Amino acid sequence: MMRRKITLLYVVFIVGFVFTMLSFMNSEDPVDEKKPGFAQDIVPPPIPKRLFFAGEEVPLWNFDVKESLDRELMVNVYFHSQTLRYIKLAPRFFEIIEPILKRDSIPDDFKYLAIAESGFDLKAISPAGAAGIWQFMKGTARENGLEVNSVVDERYHIEKATKAACKYLHESFAKYGDWTTVAASYNAGRNGIGRQVERQKETHYYNLLLNEETNRYVYRILAYKVVFESPELYGFHLSKKDYYPTIPVRIVEVDSAVTNFADFAKTYDLNYKILKLFNPWLRETYLNNDSAKTYEIKIPKGKYRSY
Repeated sequence: MMRRKITLLYVVFIVGFVFTMLSFMNSEDPVDEKKPGFAQDIVPPPIPKRLFFAGEEVPLWNFDVKESLDRELMVNVYFHSQTLRYIKLAPRFFEIIEPILKRDSIPDDFKYLAIAESGFDLKAISPAGAAGIWQFMKGTARENGLEVNSVVDERYHIEKATKAACKYLHESFAKYGDWTTVAASYNAGRNGIGRQVERQKETHYYNLLLNEETNRYVYRILAYKVVFESPELYGFHLSKKDYYPTIPVRIVEVDSAVTNFADFAKTYDLNYKILKLFNPWLRETYLNNDSAKTYEIKIPKGKYRSY
């Protein structure tokens, strides 16, 4: 009798276990219903109906032009951290660049070329040796009035390098007659564009087949212009406090040698690091200045002088 009861209980247990497993296998996973969606919805960034660069209309009716711009918009809109950083830095740099472009009669849109060249990095240097915010090679820098040597390198001086860039751009415009091709030639070089103009019997950037970097170059500039002019439309929402502040400075003129810039910095309640951040064109810890040239050194004011 006891053996029958045990057998019956065993059978009931087995039947119950099988029934439970079948029910579980046939039921929907309740956890799946509670799984959150993705953190963002990936949508194509809007392409403007009309777009101008330096007063020249971008031919967006051309499928190749439209798709090339679309590519650079996608790259920059969805490279969130880098593009956000550029937007935050823009007021600090544009405050310096814009007046120089205006004074030298260069279209304001060329301020975006500085981003494409260096990403607002005053100390940027390319593998080929181009340096500073406008990425001048040594020879081109000297041809456009910049001092370049082991002690002073004005390619890293934002005001002087911007003026030199204006001079170079004017010369290019005299050669090509349109600002879009001027922008492309800044990347490919005048000789590089000239060879392709002769080879392809076309004169305008949008009609030229160029190397991959230059093919994308102007569209990258255009993408910066589009996003920077309407950041909210592309998902970048910043309040006034989110932008990096414009830092006030005063100018100290130096017309003699400086033995040690670390000591020089201390006399202005600075450390060497801060001094070099504001004056990256000073390439050594000293300035020999045999010619008694007058140099202007930026000294930050107030709370920006030190940590």
